[in-house]
Order: sequence, then C-alpha cells, then structure tokens
Amino acid sequence: MSPIISISNLTKTYASGLQALKGVSLDIEKGEIFALLGPNGAGKTTLIAITCGLVNPTSGTVTADGHDIIRDYKQARFKIGLVPQELTTDAFETVWNTVTYSRGLFGRGKNAAYVEKILRQLSLWDKRDSMLIQLSGGMKRRVMIAKALSHEPDILFLDEPTAGVDVELRRDMWDVVRGLKDNGVTIILTTHYIEEAEEMADRVGVISKGELIAVDETKSLMKKLGKKQLTLSMQEAMTDIPPELSKWNLELKGGGHELQYTFDANAERTGVPSLLRTMSDLGISFRDLYTKQSSLEEIFVSLVHDGSGDKNTASLGDA
Repeated sequence: MSPIISISNLTKTYASGLQALKGVSLDIEKGEIFALLGPNGAGKTTLIAITCGLVNPTSGTVTADGHDIIRDYKQARFKIGLVPQELTTDAFETVWNTVTYSRGLFGRGKNAAYVEKILRQLSLWDKRDSMLIQLSGGMKRRVMIAKALSHEPDILFLDEPTAGVDVELRRDMWDVVRGLKDNGVTIILTTHYIEEAEEMADRVGVISKGELIAVDETKSLMKKLGKKQLTLSMQEAMTDIPPELSKWNLELKGGGHELQYTFDANAERTGVPSLLRTMSDLGISFRDLYTKQSSLEEIFVSLVHDGSGDKNTASLGDA
C-alpha cells in the first residue's frame, strides 16, 4: 500500500539565505500517528507548511494521498486538515459559524449533524453560540481543531496542539485524536510535551538543523538508542569511588547515598554482574537497587545534542 504522505528530497532556502530544510525524505502510512520532534528552528513548521501547500519548496516533491501538493494543489489540500500554532480566528464570530464556514471553504455541503458531532467530541457543544473572544485559550485551541476537521480530511496536522491547554483538556483532546486514528485518519503532530509523543505516537521523527536525523517506531527507537540506569542505594554514604570500580564510570548521587551506573541494555555484556561481584569483593554493600529506562525525551536531547542519529534508522523514505 502506498504511503498517504510521501516527501522526497525536500529542501527549502528562504530569501534571507536560511536553509530551513536539507534533503528531507519521509513516508507516512495511512492511519498512523506520527510525531515530529525537534528544537525551535529545527524545520518542523517549515516542513508542515510545505506539506500543507502553504509554502513552496526550493526543491523536492510532496504528495498527499497520491496528489502532488503543487501540481494537484486543490485535490491534495482537500485531503488535509491543519491546526497551526497560532490562534487565527475571527474574535467576534460564534463557534458554530466558524466551523461551518470553514467546511464551506472546502466545498463541503452543509451537515449540521457532523458539525455537532465534532463540537461534542471536543467539549464545545455548550459553547456553540459563544463568540471566540469569550473563550479561554484552551477552548480556542479546540475550535481550531474543529475547524481543521470540518471538511472531513483524511490527514490531520497538529502543530503544537496542546500549547496553552490545561491537563484535563489535553487529556480529552488526545482521546479525540485516538478516536480519529481508529476511524482511519492519519495524524502528524509536533509537540513540546515529549511524554505525549511517547504515549501517543506509532512512530517518531527527530529533526535538527533542517535534517531528519532519526525516524523509527517509538518503542524501537527507545530500544535502539535508549540507555538503562542502575541505581544502588548504599548501606553507608560513600565519599568517593574506589579505583577498582573506575572502569564502570560510576557517579555518586544524593550525598554519596546513591551509586549510579548507566549502560546499554542491548549490549551482549552490560557489566552489571561484574560490577556487583567486584563491589562484594570490596565489601561495599547496598540496601536496594533499581533500574530505569531512558525516556524518549532523554533520547531526543541526546540525538539533537551530538547529532548521532542514523538518518536511515527506519524506512526513510520550526523554522
């Protein structure tokens, strides 16, 4: 089955000389949730803007459900819903009119039942007659999502969708996203809440300085690049680490009450058994131990910091 979005050798250089994208290639499959992570200025928003037909690329191609975003703009754009970072709405229009008008812009006929369904899903039904100026930032964000869904798109871009949204509303919003996925909608999101990507996304892409430095299934990326950390709670506080333990690169934490060892959990030899044996030989005792797997956020920071990601980690196909 062909990918619903196919991006090939995409570049973008602005008039200022800024090279926002450098040969980005990526395939996104129908029905998946794909999270695009990267620091500010990495190229996330430029990539989304080009894919949605809002900015022209310098070179390369983008297709949405087989339609070229430039040659077949109208057909490609019809497939896409976009929730931008900026809250761009008519402050003195009602919620109902805002959503129904957006539906009409894409040539969809009136469908009050569908609009009502969206507003109820997003907990906006009680606000349908309210003007946008009367709503909180979180509610306005929900209206933006309702607008993006108004024409029943197959692909939905969410650019920082939960920015400024409280925890309860954020949780409700992700329930809606899961429901859309269950109905076959493809979701591409950017977020600064990396724990959301870890929980929600089927796959993750990391972009830095205009280059896609890693793309993989979320769990697989964590398995390949994640580290494990062994923490030993010491029986007695240590003032320094004995030279006999130097090869493990240990760290003292908590005023000497904790000894930490970071290792590759996928390595054939982790070094943990030999560490514990050596400590026993030295008469160093501990009360308890536990391990922690690296989070997606830690992996992301590591990738961006040292640029060590493999650009071909998976099927690779904000400025």
